[in-house]
Amino acid sequence: MRLRASFLALAASLGFGLAAPAAAQDTLRIRLNADIRSTDPGVNRDANTDGLVWHVLEGLVALRGDATVAPMLAERVDISDDGLTYTFPLRPGVRFHNGQPLTSADVAFAMERYRKRETNWRCRGDLDGSVTRITAVETPDPQTVVMRLERPSALFLTTLARTDCGQTGIFHRDSLNADGSWRAPVGTGPFRLGEWRRGQFIELERFAEYAALPGEPDGLAGNKTPHVDRVRFTVIPDDAAARAALLAGNIDILPDARTRDLRDLRARPGMTVHSSPSFDLQIILMQTTDPLLSDVRMRRAIALALDVPELVRALTEGGSRPSRAPIPVGSGFHTPAMSEVPARDLAAARRLAQEAGYRGQPIRIVTTRRYEAFYEIAVLAQDMLREAGINLELEVLEWATQLQRYTRGEYQMMAFGFSARLDPSLSFEMFTGPKATQPRKAWDNPQVQAMLEDSMRETDRARRIALFESMFRQLLEDVPVVALYSSTNNAVTPAHVQGFRSWAVDAPRAWGVRLARR
Repeated sequence: MRLRASFLALAASLGFGLAAPAAAQDTLRIRLNADIRSTDPGVNRDANTDGLVWHVLEGLVALRGDATVAPMLAERVDISDDGLTYTFPLRPGVRFHNGQPLTSADVAFAMERYRKRETNWRCRGDLDGSVTRITAVETPDPQTVVMRLERPSALFLTTLARTDCGQTGIFHRDSLNADGSWRAPVGTGPFRLGEWRRGQFIELERFAEYAALPGEPDGLAGNKTPHVDRVRFTVIPDDAAARAALLAGNIDILPDARTRDLRDLRARPGMTVHSSPSFDLQIILMQTTDPLLSDVRMRRAIALALDVPELVRALTEGGSRPSRAPIPVGSGFHTPAMSEVPARDLAAARRLAQEAGYRGQPIRIVTTRRYEAFYEIAVLAQDMLREAGINLELEVLEWATQLQRYTRGEYQMMAFGFSARLDPSLSFEMFTGPKATQPRKAWDNPQVQAMLEDSMRETDRARRIALFESMFRQLLEDVPVVALYSSTNNAVTPAHVQGFRSWAVDAPRAWGVRLARR
C-alpha cells in the first residue's frame, strides 16, 4: 500500500503516467520544460518566466502578433508633436486581483520601483539613457498618466511592451513585502497566481473580474478573456516524457514539440500541430577578447568552415530558413540584402586559421542539453569545423551555469539562443554593446554602436533599413557571432482543446482557450 502511494505521488509530481481526474476538466495543463526563475517581472527572468508573467501582469501597452504596439491598460496613447510627452488615459473598470481599481498612482508606484537601481530591472538602462530617459512620471488625475522623456525615441513604446521587460507590468503595492522586496504579483491579467511548487508546477487561477478588451486575441493585446478556471504549467524537463504525457492525456498543450516528433504526432487521430514562424534567434557566440579569437581571421575561418544551410536543414528538417542576419526572416525589416548567406569555403577557412597562428589547439564551445537546438548546434559545428582542421571541444553545462557564464562573458564560443526581439534595433542590441560595462555583449564595435543608437532614434523607415543593412554588412566582416536561423514554433494539442493559437513568441497563451468535455 505504501509503495502504491509513493508511486502515485511520484507520477503526479512528474505530470505523466496517470489518467487525469474528472475535476481537472476545468484545468488547462501546459508543459513547461523548466521551472520559472521568479515572479518578479523583468528582474530574475528567462523565457519561461516571461511567459508565465504575461498571464498575470499587464502593461500600459502590449505587443500585437505583428510586433506593433497596441494600448492595453491604457485606453489610448497621445504623443506630443515633439515626441517628448506621452499621455496614457487609463481604461475604466480595470481591477487588480485583490479587487482594487487601477489608478494612475499604481502606475507611478510600479514605474518608480522599475526605475530604482537596486531593483535590477532588465530594462532600466533602456529607459535611463540607452533608448531614452524618463524624466518624469506624472499623475494629473486618477485616470491619467503622463511620462516625459529626455529625447524622442522610436523604441519607447516597444520597450514598455517587451516581454523580457516583463511588459513593464503594472502591479499593486500588495505585491511587495513591508521592506519593499518582491513577494508575489498582484496584477490585472486574466489569471492570478495560485500555487507554485518549485520544480513541479505553477498553477494560475481565472480572474473572474478581468476587464477584457473587445474583439479577438492579438499577440499579447486584444481580447484576453480566460475560459478555464485554472491553468497548470507542469514542469517536465525531458522531451520524451512530455510527449508521453500528451499522448496519455496528462497535459493539454505541448507548446514546444520536437521537430522529429511532428510527423508522428500529425498522424495521431485528434492531434493538431500549430506552427508559426518565430522571431527568436539561434546563434553561435565568439569571445572577441579571447587570445585566439581576438584575431578576426580566426573568427572568419570558423564562419567559413560552417555550412549554415546544411546545419539549419539538419536541425529543423527544412522548417526554418538559414539566415546570417539577426533580424528574423519574417520581419518586415528583413531585406533581400540580408538574405545573403556566405558559402562554405574549407580552403579559405584553413588558410585564415593558419594565418591567425592556429596550430590545432582545442577551442571550447559551451552548450547545454536543456535546449535541444543548442546542443545539436554545437555537435554539428564540431563536425563541420573538424573538416577544416579546427579542433572544437564541447563543454556541456547545466542551463543555469551556462546562463551565468554568458552573462559574465566567460567562454570562448557558445551555442546560444535569444528569445524574440520584435524590433530590429533590439535584434542587434541583443549582442551589441560595450564589454567593459556589459560583459554579456559579444560585439564591441563603437561605430556599430553609434549606428545602433541612430536606429533607435530614427523614425523614418527607409533610413532605419539603411542603418540595419550597414550593420549587417559590418557583422559579416567582424564575425563576433554567427547567426543561424529563427526557429519555427510547433505546439500540439488534442481534440478537446479549442481556441489555442501559436504565435511568433515561443511561450504559449492560455487565454481564449476552452476545454471541451470528453
